Amino acid sequence: MGEEVQVKGWVNSRRDHGGLIFIDLRDEQGVIQLVITPDTPDAFKLAETVRDEFVLAATGKMRERAPELKNPNIPTGDIELVVSDLKLLNKCEPLPVNTHDEGEQSGEELRLKYRYLDLRRPYMQNIIRERSRYYQYLRAYMTERDFVEVTTPILANSSPEGARDFLVPSRLKPGYFYALPQAPQQFKQLLMVGGVPRYFQIAPCFRDEDPRADRLYGDFYQLDLEMAFVESGEVVRRTMEPLIKNLATDFVDKKLVMKSEAAKEFYVDFAEDDKEAGLALTADGTNGDKHPEYKIPRIPFEKSMDLYGVDKPDLRYGLELIDLTEDMKGCEFKVFQTPCVKAIRVPNGASLTRSQIDNFTEQARKLGAGGLAYIIYENGTERSPIAKFLKESELKAIKEKTGAEDGDAVFFGADTREKVNKVLGQLRIAFADHFGLKSDDEVALCWVVDFPFYEWNDGEEKLDFCHNPFSMPKGGVEALDAAKTDEDRLKIVADQYDMVMNGYEICSGAVRNHNPEVMYKAFGALGYDEKVVEQRFGGMLNAFKFGAPPHAGCAFGIERIFMVLENTENIRDIVAFPKNGSGIDLMMSSPSTVDNNQLEDAHIAIIEDEE
Repeated sequence: MGEEVQVKGWVNSRRDHGGLIFIDLRDEQGVIQLVITPDTPDAFKLAETVRDEFVLAATGKMRERAPELKNPNIPTGDIELVVSDLKLLNKCEPLPVNTHDEGEQSGEELRLKYRYLDLRRPYMQNIIRERSRYYQYLRAYMTERDFVEVTTPILANSSPEGARDFLVPSRLKPGYFYALPQAPQQFKQLLMVGGVPRYFQIAPCFRDEDPRADRLYGDFYQLDLEMAFVESGEVVRRTMEPLIKNLATDFVDKKLVMKSEAAKEFYVDFAEDDKEAGLALTADGTNGDKHPEYKIPRIPFEKSMDLYGVDKPDLRYGLELIDLTEDMKGCEFKVFQTPCVKAIRVPNGASLTRSQIDNFTEQARKLGAGGLAYIIYENGTERSPIAKFLKESELKAIKEKTGAEDGDAVFFGADTREKVNKVLGQLRIAFADHFGLKSDDEVALCWVVDFPFYEWNDGEEKLDFCHNPFSMPKGGVEALDAAKTDEDRLKIVADQYDMVMNGYEICSGAVRNHNPEVMYKAFGALGYDEKVVEQRFGGMLNAFKFGAPPHAGCAFGIERIFMVLENTENIRDIVAFPKNGSGIDLMMSSPSTVDNNQLEDAHIAIIEDEE
């Protein structure tokens, strides 16, 4: 108090009380009240003209506010600056968006067009600072475990990563193209060949795939990492899972939970210690896990689909899919005369109104179901349109198998196993939303493992890689040689793993295919000859012929993780300059056309679509 200081910032608000003018001046740290009196005529005259978002510098002395004028709602509410000198640094035109609220008063499209103004909102200021702190946390975790940060090229070659490439024409090599990397996959594997023991980077990635609430369009970042001399995905999983657990509890103070009892079947106890297992440890020989009591299940892909209907299950709640196929064999109810019958028990489901049940039924129909059968348990009886078609023994089996009690409802799916899983899996999520089973204060984690190596591509009516060709099939060459038909090949399992956080896939990784023979055979099963493989992946194949060590790694979607940590369902809310839901940068008006000289330099011609 009493010291002369200078503050600079934007006018948050101005109040003229006749003989006194109060200005709330704002910067990235908060707001402070300026008091301007007629005793400083130049400052007072200027203060009479300022408006919201004018940029000012104010010099004066700090003083404590009178008790009745203190504002307990802001950190600086007990003090104010009595201004002796006021300078106008810049004016501001009438604002097209509101910089004071949480974004409700200005639509997203308008806020994205004027993102530089939207960034002034306290929420966005906090997000930018938190994201910086988040990056520091990630880097500290990796460097403490002796990972080496390496940046990899942005101009690269086209690679089958599961999405469309962004292509960049070569001026110096007409007719040839670079591709912006969908991931640094090939480069990080080549680093392993080059003798780098542990690599990481916060890597920019580029994918031309449709945006959605949890996926940015165009460019995004991932925590990319790889470890040499690793032959088991468990080494990578156990090295990295403390990072996510510690982020959830230390970085944002959430609670680690596991509400699905079925998932606990997939807990794993490890006999060897971390050093023997080959984990990347800190200097003191520990893995830095602050919550060893919280176990993360390893759920096989097929089990995840059977239990939850999805390969990224939210385990903050139960609502598992319960298989009744065997119990309903011989059932005379025509709807249940299908290859698969499953059910979901919904606690307190008896509270659903008829119109709410109709809404869930309509959702099931949109997913391909013929309808949605159900039983409601009330007052010791079953209330249901289908009860009269079921035998007493079948009703008893349903109740016992699902564990249904008074007040519960049981909903059924009957069709092929694939369709039943799809329909009930989405209804499981819808029921959780309806009954408020997803707490923002909780984090539930799991690993989904053992993904199919191949999958059937309906569009092209042929086999394709389920994820990418760089994963090692479990069983190696022997597994590929033993598979004689497409049906056999669909049973091959990749040593691949995803981490799931509150129903979002936040990480994907695998033990890599470092053996040229395995790569030739993996592509050969899809009809590619060795020349095609060498043409597309010659750099990697040649490198693997010179003593490539076994290696494994993964990549975490750091925007998606941050989105969950910050309790937002729109990933654009946590990015400084995102594109909109159509992939357009409204602020910079991109994509845009370019002039003919640029096109000629790049050897590109525009062909107009015919009407």
